[in-house]
Amino acid sequence: MMRDLYFDVAIIGGGPAGMAAALSARKTGASVVILERDVRLGGILNQCIHQGFGLHYFGEEMTGPEYADRFRKAVESEDITVMLECMVLALTKDKTVTALSPTQGLCKIHAKAVVLAMGCRERTAGAIALAGTRPAGIYTAGMAQKICNIDGYLVGKEVVILGSGDIGLIMARRMTTEGAKVKLVLELMPYSSGLKRNIVQCLDDYGIPIKYSHTITRVVGSPRLTGLYYAPVGKDRKPVLEQEQYISCDTLLLSVGLIPENDLLNGLDVEMSPVTQGAVVDENRMTSVEGIFSCGNVLHVHDLVDNVSEEAEIAGRSAATYTLGAALIGDGFVSVTAKDGVRYSLPQRISKGEGKVRIFFRVGDVYKNCKLIAETASEQLVSKKFMVLAPGEMGSFEIDRSRIDGDVTVRLEV
Repeated sequence: MMRDLYFDVAIIGGGPAGMAAALSARKTGASVVILERDVRLGGILNQCIHQGFGLHYFGEEMTGPEYADRFRKAVESEDITVMLECMVLALTKDKTVTALSPTQGLCKIHAKAVVLAMGCRERTAGAIALAGTRPAGIYTAGMAQKICNIDGYLVGKEVVILGSGDIGLIMARRMTTEGAKVKLVLELMPYSSGLKRNIVQCLDDYGIPIKYSHTITRVVGSPRLTGLYYAPVGKDRKPVLEQEQYISCDTLLLSVGLIPENDLLNGLDVEMSPVTQGAVVDENRMTSVEGIFSCGNVLHVHDLVDNVSEEAEIAGRSAATYTLGAALIGDGFVSVTAKDGVRYSLPQRISKGEGKVRIFFRVGDVYKNCKLIAETASEQLVSKKFMVLAPGEMGSFEIDRSRIDGDVTVRLEV
């Protein structure tokens, strides 16, 4: 028999976003349940044993498991229901969540608000149509990280990495410290998609070469990977096959992008952004479906977990406020649109009223000595200079909502 459970706020996902949202919602006065498919809370942080977390949020440097444990203990100290090994099967517009768990069996969770905090998944060899055979030895960087850091196995001895996302850069260092030889990092774009600090600390400090504007043309080997061919790419991002080269290796790690895990929203008519592949939200992180909120990497891919936690607090607090019947928005919405070098801005709509709202943005290329402009048709709201802006690092600025008299455009002056 299917069980019926009732909560003010249901949070799907128990990673850093889900835990921060749960704590914020509970402190606002709502009853809260976290639905997590893993055996423990923490999400991807449980396998991120390197330093670099918590500097902004906690004011101290810690590893991923330490950061997760800090939040996990806070959740355990509050009256928050946690359902582990819980697979969410469906979500409806009326905020009913169908889930399956070892403790509750098949159940329906009737919530007044839902916070989406499912994180993201990695693009695979199939997702990028990698040419060649399908030998053993090809992993996504995150899977290799789990095998190494959680299971305690070394995935290979001679490694090539495709893509310079942060996980791939971190795994270049990790493979090296574990005794493997990282022979080369290949990046399709003329710049890295990871943080500058990771390029320095994970590649430069270990003498690991990176070739920009290069990609793999095909992999070879059976049953195990024995090598691969790579080539430079032209302005059209297509490989120049006349300049193809071969490199031997037994392992290939893919760090070629992340996809927000939004499958649950299929059929819900939630407005989605074609750029972020997450929902379109307002400053409260509410989607176009009233009462459904989104935060963290399921909304847009972050570079710092500290920003994930801060954003999730907004979503959790707003969800709880919504369930308690308080008003969330001011006097109508205006849209926030990115153009002229700004790849996207978020939130994509904000309400008029009093107070300030923080806008996050990413650029589509590397820009130096540039100026970010936020303006309406009649007034310039923000003018902020930057020495360097790069796609791998998210920027932000604040807008005074009392000055908004129409739709906002965010752009660069180079």
